Amino acid sequence: MTRVSRQQKTAFLTGASSGIGRAAALALTQAGYRVIGTSRTAKPDEIRDGLRLIACDVTSEASVAAAVAQAHAELGRIDLLVNNAGFGILGAAEESSIDQVRALFDTNVLGVVRVTNAVLPIMRAQGSGRILNIGSGLGFIPAPFNAHYAATKHALEGYSESLDHEVRSFGVRVAVIEPGTTNTSFEASAVAADAPLTDYDGLRGKYAVAYAKAMKAADTAQSVAETIVRAASDGAPRLRYPSGKATRQGAFARRFLPSSLFDRILHAQFGLS
Repeated sequence: MTRVSRQQKTAFLTGASSGIGRAAALALTQAGYRVIGTSRTAKPDEIRDGLRLIACDVTSEASVAAAVAQAHAELGRIDLLVNNAGFGILGAAEESSIDQVRALFDTNVLGVVRVTNAVLPIMRAQGSGRILNIGSGLGFIPAPFNAHYAATKHALEGYSESLDHEVRSFGVRVAVIEPGTTNTSFEASAVAADAPLTDYDGLRGKYAVAYAKAMKAADTAQSVAETIVRAASDGAPRLRYPSGKATRQGAFARRFLPSSLFDRILHAQFGLS
């Protein structure tokens, strides 16, 4: 790889082969960062669409340690970590087996912890760094048929806020990016619950109609990438960055509307009244 000035900001992103991760990697590159992303299927010395990718499975401590060490060796430092790798489950809460829920948390929550724990010693030694965890609007507004995915994103909210308090004195800041419905392959490839029940078929159909309507007005991966770049470079970093008009409106409504009114609006929005 071509050697460039190590004064240039550097970024390490998980789940960078498609969707929000890929858009963020490209946007950060355009913003002047040297970027390395990860993909579970990356080949040695792979450059995909101009992006340097290395292999990483966030559910494996050994894979994470190797990927972070390789990225650090190639970049010289890690100024920005974007924890993006994850997947979703679509179904009623009781329709997922414990094994399926465990796999979801292993990727969406413990995967973030593994990567963060591997990067933090580098950032503490540098005396600086920023960590952006990709959450979701579902992390503060849970929706039906997304219970377990919403739970992982709620976990990231609490984890990120606690971590930010702990590492701030080392010059490291932590934030959560909160996208709403986004038109990417992630949205289209959410895993179906593995123990479906016919009792939920009627409600599931109503939810599907509401979801299809939301997808027509969904944000793009590029718009979320712009939020990530803004959060990465914010001189007065905040803990939470809602991304997209709908998510910002939802955050405002959740904060200021009476809880009973908000509940009725959300229930009606998904056709569950």
